[in-house]
Amino acid sequence: MADAKVIPFDDDRSRGSRGAGSRRRGSAAESAPVGEGPGGEVQPLPVRGAAAQDPAAEPEEPEGPKEPDESPGARPTTEGGVEDGGLERRVAAGLSFLRRRLTGDYEVDDFGYDAELTDQVLMSLLRPMYEKYFRVEVKGVENIPAQGGALIVANHSGTLPLDGLMMQVAVHDRHPADRHLRLLAADLVFVLPVVNELARKLGHTLACAEDAERLLAQGELVGVMPEGFKGIGKPFGERYKLQRFGRGGFVSTALRQGVPIVPCSIVGAEEIYPMIGNSKTLARLLGFPYFPLTPTFPWLGPLGAVPLPTKWTIQFGEPIPTDGYAPEAAEDPVLMFNLTDQVREQIQHTLYKLLVQRRSVFF
Repeated sequence: MADAKVIPFDDDRSRGSRGAGSRRRGSAAESAPVGEGPGGEVQPLPVRGAAAQDPAAEPEEPEGPKEPDESPGARPTTEGGVEDGGLERRVAAGLSFLRRRLTGDYEVDDFGYDAELTDQVLMSLLRPMYEKYFRVEVKGVENIPAQGGALIVANHSGTLPLDGLMMQVAVHDRHPADRHLRLLAADLVFVLPVVNELARKLGHTLACAEDAERLLAQGELVGVMPEGFKGIGKPFGERYKLQRFGRGGFVSTALRQGVPIVPCSIVGAEEIYPMIGNSKTLARLLGFPYFPLTPTFPWLGPLGAVPLPTKWTIQFGEPIPTDGYAPEAAEDPVLMFNLTDQVREQIQHTLYKLLVQRRSVFF
């Protein structure tokens, strides 16, 4: 047997290869296949393409590792892909937040609204329910003015007022101008322990004309649900049928301040607690406007208080301007009735449209 020749691997060349079966790109003489000619001479086989036309072409350099991006927008990362120093910054920010809380070095407005606590803590607690549990889809957020006061009027439902909280998260997270929504809440909210303090911190205030006008005059977004307890406590058989919108007080408030009215329609909240009954006796004993009976509550105890994971849609409609009316228009009952009916009809029509488009209660 003839002695076999051992051909050593070129370390530098092997690094340029992309795999065991791939070839390193080079000159025609290096990459051309070879064959045995007459007399046992090894001759290169014909090569087609650019390499055959230019035999003196320089070999291509193998691709090496890319240089790190040093552009101004590039962020240095660690080996795990986490932003370099990001953890340290978050820890430092958290410690600074705790220090301000402990020393009282933070601000609240005249209504008790704590902007820092809302942004850093309370919204973070509500966001998983908004994004993961109810999977809220928001439409028409561009209809909310980027600046100045505006009154957002929405339908109310769901046995517990979670729809107001989800609407507040929607405005906070989705509006391009990072606006905050100040909700007008019922008296009951401000007599309940713990709930009272949290509502104030979130920016809620009493549902009265004086507070609403002060907030609108300061250029705030104010949210109101005129159905009140009649809407949130209605039976499941009347779902998505709007109740009476009070006496139109929200319209009078908007007219006095000359701010637009933005109708808002919420689909999905009606099914989180299907209210099949109302224990009026327990409601009177506890001082509640109603005591809901659902397929799970109170039969399953605390577990029955867990809402069903329905799919929500929140749509903000086109604003209705009020700055074209004279100041005395706020005292015109006919005008208030017509504007109230216009807002109510727009919300109801949008609810029906969203219900037709909805594929499923849960998906």
